[in-house]
Amino acid sequence: MKKQVWIDTDLSVGMKRHQREGYCDVDDGFAVLQLMKADNIEIKGISAVFGNTLIENSFPLSQKITEFSEVDIPVYKGAGEAIKLQDLTSNEAVEALAEALRKEKMTIMAIGPATDMGILLLKYPELKDQIEEVVLVAGRRKHTDHFGIGNKGVYARDLNFDLDNDAFRIMFEHGVKVVLCPFEISSKVWVKKEDLDILAKGDAGNQWISEASEAWLEQWIGLGADGFNPFDVLASHYIIAPEDIISEDLNAHLEIHPDDTIAENDKKHFKQYLICDKSDGFPVTYCYDVVEDYHQKLMDSLT
Repeated sequence: MKKQVWIDTDLSVGMKRHQREGYCDVDDGFAVLQLMKADNIEIKGISAVFGNTLIENSFPLSQKITEFSEVDIPVYKGAGEAIKLQDLTSNEAVEALAEALRKEKMTIMAIGPATDMGILLLKYPELKDQIEEVVLVAGRRKHTDHFGIGNKGVYARDLNFDLDNDAFRIMFEHGVKVVLCPFEISSKVWVKKEDLDILAKGDAGNQWISEASEAWLEQWIGLGADGFNPFDVLASHYIIAPEDIISEDLNAHLEIHPDDTIAENDKKHFKQYLICDKSDGFPVTYCYDVVEDYHQKLMDSLT
């Protein structure tokens, strides 16, 4: 039987950043396309959420990417901002996901902020047992484990967690099975120019993602790298073939430390960190490495 999967994504392929110069991440597009191509996956729906880009961008992009699917996939508009605990409001994506969960159990790939997951669990806590697991891209072992991009001292944010700490806390407190695919594992996987050239010779979806990734690749090269880490692909690959992903059982908890993305911070700017270790906390599956021939497996899954 095929695994029933719901995708919650801040799709931003090809978009320019709305807060600073440059282009947005493309790895979410790789992850969605990979699930679409998998023989053992049935995508029940896609919900767009804010994150890498505005919801006004991620929603139409989520509609567009379904054009590359061989089957119809419904798309719903989700949260456009972080959870407001004192004024909780739902959205069409949360209501559609709730209705789908009432019919069958599902795995959820939430590769943007976990806002829609948090809203769902607060409004419909009785549905938590219908969620097989939520696979997310977030977390680290220590607050000093920096998300280094290139070789010029640039540290990325743990963006999905940073944009909605409360949503992660809600998932943990409701006892949902959580799988984390953090920077630790994605930093070991690279997509390079030769990989984009191979995809450019493929089907329409591969051609689209290849072309849109050129500007993203150039940004990474400008930071001293010779490729980019496809963060969200580790989440989709875990869902498709968990045997290709090396993981361990850890406990997650939230800690406050100086913000490592601000140069010369001098303990003036602080932020929450999602820390996963052996100390007390909420149980998670923490993915940290890939099998030896992973890159070929990844390319095969896309082509």
